[in-house]
Amino acid sequence: MAGSTTPVSEGRVARIDAGAERNLRFIRDAMERAGSFTAVSGWGLVGIGAVGSGAYWFSQPWLGTARWTEVWIAAAALAIVTGGASILVKARLTGASLLSVPARKFALNLAPPLLAAMLLTFAMYRAGQQQWMGPLWLLLYGAGVITGGFASVRSVPVMGAGFLVLGAAALLLPAAFTPVLLLAGFGGLHLGFGAYIAWRHHG
Repeated sequence: MAGSTTPVSEGRVARIDAGAERNLRFIRDAMERAGSFTAVSGWGLVGIGAVGSGAYWFSQPWLGTARWTEVWIAAAALAIVTGGASILVKARLTGASLLSVPARKFALNLAPPLLAAMLLTFAMYRAGQQQWMGPLWLLLYGAGVITGGFASVRSVPVMGAGFLVLGAAALLLPAAFTPVLLLAGFGGLHLGFGAYIAWRHHG
């Protein structure tokens, strides 16, 4: 009889373990949502990635000129509008508060590196030092996404780390690689992580 009850006991233990694992995953996800700014829109990041990809292709004829920089600056402005609008839409759909502590942490941690990037871009544009703008954008945007992302879901700071890697590569490699690295970051990383966040975090 002992041999006949062992499979039943093992099956019961397996079912209990599976149920406990599901409950722990639910609790962990609930705690992450409660302490994180979850209104970062995956589809908004996809939109930003499309803007970045378009900026790469549209700016190609003006490589090494002031017009190249102007195309990317215009794309950055459009990306800010796209990102801000997508956050507002997702916050409304999900009921997330834009005045919560995680939301304020996200904004306050993200803003300083982006403001620094804007000011340095203006200074470099006036000085004609455009060769350093690509590494600057990748590094400071990555730093902002990492610091802001610590108040959001885990995939956001991971994306920021990807931008830092690309920025470091842009510093070390010849300037001819910079446009492709910008495409990989502002296009590819946004598209890839945006699709993942949209799937994993409901939009």
